[in-house]
Amino acid sequence: MRVEVWGDINCPWCYIGKARFDQALAGFEHREDVEVVHRSFELDPHAPRAARPVIPLLAAKYGLSLEQAEAAEGHIAENARGEGLPYLSGGRDAANSFDMHRLLHFAKEQGRQAELLDVLYRANFAEERSAFATARLVELAVEARLDGEAAAAVLADPEAYADAVREDEATASAMGATGVPFFVLDRRLGVSGAQPVETFARALEQAWESQVPLPLIPVGGGDAQACGPDGCALPQQ
Repeated sequence: MRVEVWGDINCPWCYIGKARFDQALAGFEHREDVEVVHRSFELDPHAPRAARPVIPLLAAKYGLSLEQAEAAEGHIAENARGEGLPYLSGGRDAANSFDMHRLLHFAKEQGRQAELLDVLYRANFAEERSAFATARLVELAVEARLDGEAAAAVLADPEAYADAVREDEATASAMGATGVPFFVLDRRLGVSGAQPVETFARALEQAWESQVPLPLIPVGGGDAQACGPDGCALPQQ
């Protein structure tokens, strides 16, 4: 069985949703027969390449004061830490993620996609040092046990894996995905948002047993936290 996961490194609910899905998968009886493929989805394809502090970005996007934006980030941090994930609620930045997605496609060819994704999420959400500069991305690729020179060559060529990223995004659009994380199980069931572990566990069981063809069957509540073109869902205070 194949599970495809659309997400963006800039999306905190993708970081949290991955942890919840991983927990569900770890308890799944047939986990050794499940292939997980991570697909590209840019929340803001037009975001500048230069990294900018997250708190002012949140304040501007949602019409919040800086103090309210800090509180919102703090609530997301609580959700992350509840899943055992490190999360830096202040001092982070954000930038265009296209190069990260290209590098993840390269890592997939090398059999190291999951490892690189974990490294990128941790670098973006748990470390003060920016994860978006080219030199830093090469370092993170090496940390994920990829060849540094090969990773640098990918990043130096703006067309390398660019079509693969765009194809992932076109597929998500065709499936009706408007936000991430978006999980598709065997192209039979769709799960949107950072659902509870129990929902992912039920979806795995249902997909394993189901022979229902497309269209996708939505699983789980429609109010699970997710990120979309207009921003990320903020926990209620």
